[in-house]
Amino acid sequence: MLSLEQIQEIIQQKVKILNFSGQPVELYEPIHYTLNLGGKRLRPALCLLACDMFEGDMDDALGPATGIEIFHNFTLLHDDIMDQAPIRRGKTTVYKKWNQNIAILSGDTMMALAYGYIMEAPEKVRTDVFFVFNKTAIEVCEGQQYDMNFETQAHVTIPDYIEMIRLKTAVLLAGSLKIGALIGGASIDDAEKLYKFGENLGIAFQLKDDLLDAFGEEDKFGKMKGGDIISNKKTYLYLKAFELATGKSRDEIRYFFSPEMINQNEKIEGVLRIYEKLNIRQFTENEILAYYRNALNYLDSINIQKSRKIELISIADQLNSRKF
Repeated sequence: MLSLEQIQEIIQQKVKILNFSGQPVELYEPIHYTLNLGGKRLRPALCLLACDMFEGDMDDALGPATGIEIFHNFTLLHDDIMDQAPIRRGKTTVYKKWNQNIAILSGDTMMALAYGYIMEAPEKVRTDVFFVFNKTAIEVCEGQQYDMNFETQAHVTIPDYIEMIRLKTAVLLAGSLKIGALIGGASIDDAEKLYKFGENLGIAFQLKDDLLDAFGEEDKFGKMKGGDIISNKKTYLYLKAFELATGKSRDEIRYFFSPEMINQNEKIEGVLRIYEKLNIRQFTENEILAYYRNALNYLDSINIQKSRKIELISIADQLNSRKF
């Protein structure tokens, strides 16, 4: 079996040779720009790893894996418009570099291109692969809408939030694995177990992101500390704190997350002080560990040699052990 790094290099080389030199140039140049901003290529790599895990021919999965990567970058392009984000992976976002209308249209084109690559799946599993991808694409959009709803929704529960991140983040990891498994010849049951592995791992991954946003070191995490707090994001940490807080602590949470609170440093320091008081860090770590263990249980239940699961176990460990 190939390692994750070897498979990521295969994806990288595939992306490099994609031809986006069509006309009009204003439509295709942003697509080329977006796909060459970098990134770990994790989702397409998971697709190829899953195919290889069941001893399938990875060449059969390379087209669909490329479609997955194009789709993932399409979602980022449109997310940047909705979030009004000026920077992506250290570079100017498409809507800022060109304009919003071009970004929307280029993103729409990327979605269409993604479907074209998905349809390169072998004929015997093409319909199944299409339905997995289509369901995943719809669910990612549902997750994004829930995320936007939560910005103005007064009452959000922890189960609401978990469902949102399952849709917005986890299902694409899970769908990538399931597509690769189907192409690799896995049974429907094993493909579904691998999907559940990816789903639980994806939720753990996003919860870890939430934790690192609050408690991580900026130079290691690669993002500004407290960004979710400044943006009034209703993350697991916020929701758990609001659930546990009483009296003065609850009033302080309401104050720090109110429009009146404009001093960013004071806001971050105040919220982190409450999180520490309520032991939110430990609650979050426990939740992450529960989803991580669920993921490994699903992977363990797949009836193939453990040696063929080693790379996915390693990826799970790496995602779980990201340091502060």
